[in-house]
Amino acid sequence: MDYSTEPTTLVAFRLRETSEGVQLTLTESGFDQIPLERRARAFAANEGGWSLQMILISKYLENAAPPQ
Repeated sequence: MDYSTEPTTLVAFRLRETSEGVQLTLTESGFDQIPLERRARAFAANEGGWSLQMILISKYLENAAPPQ
């Protein structure tokens, strides 16, 4: 199926300094613009993908962090 004519979602990455380091927050908005008959599937697929990406980012940072 060609989704190129559907509205897109907006993904935002926010970094915030904390006392323990840096907090990364990821938000995705715009699902309300996706056709209702596909919205739940689109959300589930994107949520699964972003969950995996956050795990990969965490693993990368664990390996890239300088020794303390």
